Amino acid sequence: MLQGALDVKTVPAPKPPEFSLVCGGPLFRMCRHAHLSGDALELLPRRVLAISLLAWLPLLVLSVIDGRAVAGAVKIPFLYDVETHVRFLLALPLFIIADVIVDEQIRPMPRRFVERRIVRPGDMPTFNAAVTWAMRVRDSAAVEATLLLVVYTLGLSVWWGAIAPDAATWYVRPEGTGLSFSGAGYWYAFVSIPLFQFILCRWYLRLALWFWLLWRISRLDLQLTAAHPDGAGGLGFLGISAYAFSPVLFAQGVLLAGVIATRILYQGQTLPAFKAEVAVWTGAMVLLILAPLVVFAPQLERAKRRDRAAYGAIASEYVRQFDEKWLRRSPEHMRTLLGSPDIQSLADLGTSHQVVVATRLVPFGKAEVIALVVAAITPLLPLTLTMFSADELAGRLFRLFFR
Repeated sequence: MLQGALDVKTVPAPKPPEFSLVCGGPLFRMCRHAHLSGDALELLPRRVLAISLLAWLPLLVLSVIDGRAVAGAVKIPFLYDVETHVRFLLALPLFIIADVIVDEQIRPMPRRFVERRIVRPGDMPTFNAAVTWAMRVRDSAAVEATLLLVVYTLGLSVWWGAIAPDAATWYVRPEGTGLSFSGAGYWYAFVSIPLFQFILCRWYLRLALWFWLLWRISRLDLQLTAAHPDGAGGLGFLGISAYAFSPVLFAQGVLLAGVIATRILYQGQTLPAFKAEVAVWTGAMVLLILAPLVVFAPQLERAKRRDRAAYGAIASEYVRQFDEKWLRRSPEHMRTLLGSPDIQSLADLGTSHQVVVATRLVPFGKAEVIALVVAAITPLLPLTLTMFSADELAGRLFRLFFR
């Protein structure tokens, strides 16, 4: 170890602010009043079941009543609409489940800035104000009302423009120059789709708030040290946020898989035709999750440059004194080097310098990027089965394991 010891004076850290990206807003309060959630997001199965069935079950009932639930009645009957079932029975529950996972992982993040003394005491009022403002936006009824307005205007307009059936489906059929909705179609258009879009847009709002909060924190004069063993100047804990948001990315991958499956099954397209879209979408989604962490790059670069110069100066002086003490003396004197702490100190100093040199300019590494890419593309893997018949797939698996 380096000779000497740091005389650390224990001082109680300031009280960290409470924070949650998830536990707030009118919808959260409605779920609490309806006994679908507790203060800490309890009752998850009840909440998932209630919201998913609100979006999906009326579609089934109304399709049965209209005679459009099974094959033969229309080109795409309700029970054969893969995209709809994936959206409301898989993607929607995953977005709701992600609330719990993200809240558990992200909630401690602002507190760690304070507990680890990354935020200087003089900057605490600004830090607390940023956290308070983010939670105020999260709780705002006006913000969620705006999201609802966007969903029922722009969201429905985009969805409506994407409808172009060449034959009758369970929810709509061509009629002259227009479209005629079934009973299930009206519920689909004015309840199920807006509900899904609202929950999706609320996730984008949360990501925007997270980005804004980290940007505000990155504007402070943070106490970062490039010699920190996490390799990110002390901000390595923020890399966990990449794993925290991976369920959101997975849910969106499920949604994309449902859309592509419908194109393959009912429009005769093939999976390779979507490779460009999948690549662009995956890159964009991974960037969306990691972009908030990149805002710390300037401070990490300054800390790395400063500490590299400082450790370089210390190393030069230490090596010079080591050289004068041990290498410029008589051979007899060298025998006393055995057991001396100077060698260990020199090694520790070299290790510290290597840590400084290797410090990343972003608080995440390859592992986090790979985890996000895997979360994004895993839901698409079952679609590869559409490229082979059952016999071909069985043959490939047999040759893979037994050749």
